[in-house]
Amino acid sequence: MTAALAGLSVGLGLIVAIGAQNAFVLRQGLAGEHVLAVCLACALSDAVLIALGVAGFGRLAGSVPWLDPAMRYGGAAFLLWYAARSARSALSTRHALGPASPGQGRRLAPVLGACLAITWLNPHVYLDTVVLLGSVSTQFPGAAASFAAGAMLGSFAFFFALGYSAAWLRPVFARPRAWQVVEAVIAVVMGAIAVRLVVGA
Repeated sequence: MTAALAGLSVGLGLIVAIGAQNAFVLRQGLAGEHVLAVCLACALSDAVLIALGVAGFGRLAGSVPWLDPAMRYGGAAFLLWYAARSARSALSTRHALGPASPGQGRRLAPVLGACLAITWLNPHVYLDTVVLLGSVSTQFPGAAASFAAGAMLGSFAFFFALGYSAAWLRPVFARPRAWQVVEAVIAVVMGAIAVRLVVGA
């Protein structure tokens, strides 16, 4: 139980910070577009990465010299593209969230594709889940599985809470200006993370 609670608290501590993944989930929750699929994709991805970290794959990945730069530059390129897309939407959007709007946006395939790209092309996700959580799990010999289960539970709880609690803010987004602000914030978050990846911070 101690290991599980430690995993839950460390996992939540790492995931709560505003990042590319969280900004994407928030946007989908506000729009009411494929919220279940997006939350599930993020949480299951985290679960796989946490399991890999606890199994010791972080140390193995560290022995492959080309992996880190490939992930950093590939992830930065995608995040910059997404930032530009959000910035353009912030400058040009005139849509608002009306009574019939939720769920009437993009198709599932491109939404899931973007979600998985944001998740798996961001080296910071690997640092938090595979490396950091994998390292902390070694402090619980014989209970690493419980630690991993707690971290996975935290990930599921956070993503579903973020995705579905966003619905409470929908009345605010009946105004186009509110959507412009969200898209602008997402553009800044994505762009900042991309810059950090390139400079190696």
